[in-house]
Amino acid sequence: MPAHTLSRRSFGAALLGAVGLAVAAGCSRGSASASSTTATAGSGLFDATQVHDIAFTFDQDAYDKVIDAYLNDQSKEWLEATVTIDGTTFEKAGLRLKGNSTLRGLTKSGATASTGNRGGGPGGSISAENPQDLPWLVRLDKYTAGQALGGYSEFVVRSNNTDSALNEAVALELLALAGLATQKSVSTRLSVNGGSEVLRLVIENPGDKWDADNFPSAGILYKAESGGDYSYRGDDADSYKDVFDQETDSDNPNLAPLAAFLKFINESDDATFAADLGKHLDVAAFADYLAVQELIKNSDDIDGPGNNSYLRYTTDKDQFTVVAWDHNLAFGGMGGGGNRGGGGAPGGGQPPAGGQNPGGGQGRRNGGGGPGGRSNILVTRFNADKTFKASYDKALTDLKASLYTSGKAASILQNRAAVLTAKASDLISTDTVTSESATIQAYFA
Repeated sequence: MPAHTLSRRSFGAALLGAVGLAVAAGCSRGSASASSTTATAGSGLFDATQVHDIAFTFDQDAYDKVIDAYLNDQSKEWLEATVTIDGTTFEKAGLRLKGNSTLRGLTKSGATASTGNRGGGPGGSISAENPQDLPWLVRLDKYTAGQALGGYSEFVVRSNNTDSALNEAVALELLALAGLATQKSVSTRLSVNGGSEVLRLVIENPGDKWDADNFPSAGILYKAESGGDYSYRGDDADSYKDVFDQETDSDNPNLAPLAAFLKFINESDDATFAADLGKHLDVAAFADYLAVQELIKNSDDIDGPGNNSYLRYTTDKDQFTVVAWDHNLAFGGMGGGGNRGGGGAPGGGQPPAGGQNPGGGQGRRNGGGGPGGRSNILVTRFNADKTFKASYDKALTDLKASLYTSGKAASILQNRAAVLTAKASDLISTDTVTSESATIQAYFA
């Protein structure tokens, strides 16, 4: 069995059951009185049947310094804030800018209109005058030890090219159904310093809790940084600064397993790579990962421009698993462009002709990289091997049937859209939810 909590298929079913896809009656707004807290069990922070209330309050001068620091040298400094979630208040929490391509369009003046989930979108313009639109990493325990909500001390407020962010929410749940480690997500109404509310998607941040929830045995989680790659840079840990970050057990830095893995995938000859990759990597999970990324037409994954991926090392198996991250460009970018599988769905909500490529293996995975992306040595060598490529093709066919043909993807989309229609109609119109749902639905054909 791979290094997931359950088998890959049963894990997805279990997670979806826990999240609860059916639209429940009632709304979370104003359901709890405000109070300071250090821990609350069973809070339902990631109850996807609700649109959760989140409010940030912070000092404007301190915020301006954070923005200045980023604009000066792209450093992401922490900002002390009060964070209120569904009526429960956390004093002395921390906020930090989160993201790379999205923040490249950050400006201090010349405010753009608030666009809800859009947040400027990857590569778009975004104004610091609209902090409710920025991507944020939230740490409830940054300045107050032990602060958490339902066991969660951190989460990410995501940006998206769409108003609904349904593309990322659906993509994350499809990863779970495929049996892959993913992040839970919920829709929220976010306000900053008493300003107007906007619709934002909040997801789990992969860290110690996330790692323990998704993998049954000890290991280390590494995050691939956007400016790095999967090249081997020797055994000196300093050589991987700004290339990979150790996200779990960070008090005990250990990049030796990572360096050994990178050396293998870069320097092994073809015969050794074919014979021994399974000793170093969960190849079945990797085939599933590549297949799902193709099915959801995500241009910004492991061999995309952002190098978006995590590597999870499982100690007792001496084996890595590729973990998916960053799906705000799923389903062709939903107008964001750059999809290597043929582009986003054109007007009318139809995907490009031949874009699904169900099992033929002729999409962007044929050699790795492609327009809008870049080469990744692991993807390139995996696809170049006939046996590994065949496992990908089979995964593509099987997952298309189990996720799309079965109607499960359509059900996920319908339920997530229904939550927005029922509980966020003041933030997003029914017509917009319907239109953006139709664009996603077209990819399920």
